[in-house]
Amino acid sequence: MKATSVKATQSLEDQVQAALTWLKSHSTKATLDGMARYAIPSDHAYGVAMKDIKALGKMLGRNHALAVALWATGVYEARMLTSFVADPEQLTPAQMDRWCKDFDNWAFCDAMSFNLFDRTPHAWAKVTQWSNSRNEFGKRTAFALLWSLTVHDKVAGDELFIQGLALIEREAGDERNFVKKAINMALRAIGKRNRALNSAALVVARRLASSEDATARWVGKDALRELTSPGVTKRLKA
Repeated sequence: MKATSVKATQSLEDQVQAALTWLKSHSTKATLDGMARYAIPSDHAYGVAMKDIKALGKMLGRNHALAVALWATGVYEARMLTSFVADPEQLTPAQMDRWCKDFDNWAFCDAMSFNLFDRTPHAWAKVTQWSNSRNEFGKRTAFALLWSLTVHDKVAGDELFIQGLALIEREAGDERNFVKKAINMALRAIGKRNRALNSAALVVARRLASSEDATARWVGKDALRELTSPGVTKRLKA
């Protein structure tokens, strides 16, 4: 199905149905069956590879009304497509909260953070807010978003990431799998942004590595291995 199959001149309902039809036509049983290996629920999924979802998102472009309607379908691939179609300038804090509450797997947390949330003017506030979440995927999103901001926010000053390090240290004892992995990735990513943040991240990582808490200790030790590696040291010096 070509891009012309999903036209802005169609009604919103027709645009949604065209997108769903396109996704179904690119689904495979192998992709659907493989979702379980990555701890992604497949009961509301078609089985479409991420590269194809991204390709459709590129064809559609930013269309916020369509994004909202796609999310409302509850279809896994349609919701992943939302991350490429929603307009970050039109996305409100309340809407971000509503979508975040719907997250039931790590893939939503990461895709929405890296493709959409980190482009909104509300991103940093949401890192702080969601870091207090009791929900596993809500808190995962906070640190996935912090991680993505190290890559995509080219103008943020070091002080924002220093504040992020404080959140990392505060929450590093959360033993839930998808939370601790995101916290670890955020710590490593901050430490690779520049030399000053590498030094600050190493201070935090060393404190965590000597913690009496097993989860915090794992977060710290794992981060230390990368942040003190020859590859990272050489790149930061350059």
